[in-house]
Amino acid sequence: MSEKMKNYIEEAEQALLHTYNRYQIVLDRGEGVYLYDIDGNKYLDFVSGIAVFALGYNYKDYNDALKEQIDKILHTSNYYYNVPAIEAAKKIKKASGMDRVFFTNSGAEAVEGALKAARKYAFLKDGKTDHEIIAMNHSFHGRTFGALSVTGNPHYREAFEPMIGNIKFADFNDFESVLSCVTDKTCAIIMETVQGEGGIYPATEEFLTKVRALCDEKDILLILDEIQCGMGRTGSMFAWQKFGVKPDIMTTAKALGCGVPVGAFLMTEKVGANSLVAGDHGTTYGGNPLACAAVNKVLDLFNNDNIIENVNKVAPYLEKRLDELKDRYDFIVDRRGAGFMQGLVFNRPVADVINMALEKGLILINAGSEIIRFVPSLVITKENVDEMIDILDSCLGKI
Repeated sequence: MSEKMKNYIEEAEQALLHTYNRYQIVLDRGEGVYLYDIDGNKYLDFVSGIAVFALGYNYKDYNDALKEQIDKILHTSNYYYNVPAIEAAKKIKKASGMDRVFFTNSGAEAVEGALKAARKYAFLKDGKTDHEIIAMNHSFHGRTFGALSVTGNPHYREAFEPMIGNIKFADFNDFESVLSCVTDKTCAIIMETVQGEGGIYPATEEFLTKVRALCDEKDILLILDEIQCGMGRTGSMFAWQKFGVKPDIMTTAKALGCGVPVGAFLMTEKVGANSLVAGDHGTTYGGNPLACAAVNKVLDLFNNDNIIENVNKVAPYLEKRLDELKDRYDFIVDRRGAGFMQGLVFNRPVADVINMALEKGLILINAGSEIIRFVPSLVITKENVDEMIDILDSCLGKI
């Protein structure tokens, strides 16, 4: 490590709030599926900003669209209309099949809005404020109070209690567990279609179908969190579309802007017409022209450049190569996931492996202490998979 990099890291530790245990590199630029630090070292990136850079880095058409918008206007506030927001809303409605859109700055804010919409929907039905929400154990929905309240890991919540009230936790992929939590006060059930931080667990079709039928029977709103697993990552634009189980409310973010901070929550017309109204919810930056110019271009490029087709072409090969590692090393006990959202499960902590890979020019992250998570850009090739496997294999061989 150069003195220049050491100095930057020391300055960061003096100035930034220490809420992250950062890896000891200072990144400078990206090109394709590779990142470069300020010393010029090259890294194959299988994290993509935690499932954000679906298009990889320095994607020319995307960059050009943002540069064009910067020369027009960056921000207007939501007291006025702007064309990028209108166009982005139209395109994401078409991609998702949902009816109403609210643009946010982040995934956590999208979850906050979804929870508010669900409670307002229930309030308008009976005028009561004691409604309950069912969330899933081992889920992760964000760090703000509402999102944290439905995050099914007590470790994340305990120092910040009390959370918002009337939240129950059921077991993911266990319908009887969900059913046992339902009362006449239940207004919503929230889950990730594929659990991310909780260990890369996809929902089963049977589970989703039964929960959807339950919600229909009792007029409970189904909220699906697609912040990490959506935007093509599992081989369809949104993971729930493979099952045909449509939510009442959906959250998205991360790859929605491919680097520009933007999220959204979407809802059906039934919810939109019977929940949030003027004065109930708002944001200064949400849906501004720059963010929505990014959304517009991302959705166009997904269609024009066959991004999801590449996922469905390369993901089986990624699974095959990861399965080979699992079969080779007895300390790897499982491989699970969907599309370009995969996890290798170890019988021991994986931090040393991730650090060793970083030293060899491969960027990986964990999902829990014993799982290596693979969430690369959606434009990776089989050759990129082979390069990743070669580096990771060389690290595993030293354990």
